[in-house]
Amino acid sequence: MAVRKRLRWWELAGFVFVSVMGTLLQYLFRWSGESTLVAAFAAVNESTWEHMKMLYLPFFLFTMVEFTVFAEPFRNYFAAKAASGVLALLMIPVLFYTLSGALGTLPAWANVTIFYVAAAAAYIVSYRLLVTLSLRGTPLQLAGFALLWGLALLFVLCSYRAPALPLFRDPLTQTYGIPRPVA
Repeated sequence: MAVRKRLRWWELAGFVFVSVMGTLLQYLFRWSGESTLVAAFAAVNESTWEHMKMLYLPFFLFTMVEFTVFAEPFRNYFAAKAASGVLALLMIPVLFYTLSGALGTLPAWANVTIFYVAAAAAYIVSYRLLVTLSLRGTPLQLAGFALLWGLALLFVLCSYRAPALPLFRDPLTQTYGIPRPVA
């Protein structure tokens, strides 16, 4: 029982960390003078993809730190974290496009709420999967580990080379990826 209680506090700390860091990552690129180095982990525009990145990269970082504490008691760690992270990532576009399709343009507070709801879902689902020891087994752990790292790499790469797809388009500038200086 002590491990579960400790995990509960860590998951709550993870939610707070993702919420705070994700909020800061919304502005960090601009604050840095649009540094291409900062673009690797901060939101470079207002696209749905970049909002997903603001959630995922802090989630990934916290996951790797938390692993040092819970690797032994939870042999399902990487698969559980990958599943909960993917759920949160899917929630952002699903909620955004569903609500904006139903209501039209969403106010800023709705976008912020979607972000926090997705972050909360990640940690609620993560906790449930971990304590029920769901998704056990070496192949699932390897797949979870690979998925976590693969997604982190994908988020970084797509900031520099964003595909010309609606998910990646900045609704304000109609551009993709890092803003290019106007010549």
